[in-house]
Amino acid sequence: MDTGVLTYKSIKIWKEQNISKYKEDLSGLNAFHDQVMKKVLEVAIVNLQKGLPPCAFSWFITGSGGRLEQGFISDQDHGMIYVEDTEECRTYFKSLGEELSDGLALVGYPYCKGYIMSSNPLWCKSLKSWKEQLLTWMESESWEAIRYLQIFYDARVLVGETLYINQLKSVVYKYQLEQPNLLKRFMANIMHLKNTIGPLGQILVERYGPYQGCIDLKYSAFVPYVNAIRILAIKEGIYETSTLSRISELVKKEKYTNLLRNCNDNFELLLKYRLSLFKVDDYFDTHYLKIAGLSKAEKKQIKQILKTGIRIHDEVIELIEKGC
Repeated sequence: MDTGVLTYKSIKIWKEQNISKYKEDLSGLNAFHDQVMKKVLEVAIVNLQKGLPPCAFSWFITGSGGRLEQGFISDQDHGMIYVEDTEECRTYFKSLGEELSDGLALVGYPYCKGYIMSSNPLWCKSLKSWKEQLLTWMESESWEAIRYLQIFYDARVLVGETLYINQLKSVVYKYQLEQPNLLKRFMANIMHLKNTIGPLGQILVERYGPYQGCIDLKYSAFVPYVNAIRILAIKEGIYETSTLSRISELVKKEKYTNLLRNCNDNFELLLKYRLSLFKVDDYFDTHYLKIAGLSKAEKKQIKQILKTGIRIHDEVIELIEKGC
């Protein structure tokens, strides 16, 4: 990128000019998103006109970005951890979070509708406050608290020390060792899947609306894999964030060999199908795959991806319910 004066506008232009280079390179695409977002943070700090951050901090992304599974259009999912629990730091990072969220929106990352952003005080805290927040979520009975914990566990540091994130993930890991019921609450939160395979083995597509004839890859395919593998990662204290990295660590344990058979290959295929959805105008378009345009072999692949995801999801539920 040009080393001249950076602005949100210049970053957006550079992003739009270069992102198409990664139509067949998921790893490169996600590295490109990382680079863009890091540049946005640089500009946000300058625009804030409050000098350099007053203490050490980590800026993390979560969701598909945290898992290195972003498509060509991605919304915002990010948060901030700062080390010193002072009024000066709270004020600075609150302002930085707001500037950063606005900057990302200007560059082409839509605001998160669930407000998982550094502009939200819930996601911008001192290390001490983050530990307290995680304990509060784990002790809460609410569906929302469990959802937040799952989102947090996908956090990946873009700027700053990874140490802080790992310290916080260890809080979750140690808690569930002492309170195994937490894993059952995670499972209860993700029990229901979108029905994607019909009684005759056919792929069930959207019947009405703008996505008629499509399947929703996010909820039909990604969710079963991502949620089930994340639960196992929490159970085993695996801090890697990508689903493929988590699978790689889990299969080293003999007890998961049969459970995760074909999981890696099918998830890699799924990521390739997501990458094929680059001719889209809207973030939600990146989730929908039109079945009619696929070959017979591709339809067979999609069916296998869906079936494997459902099997793994159901078997992980059974495993957690048994306390294995």
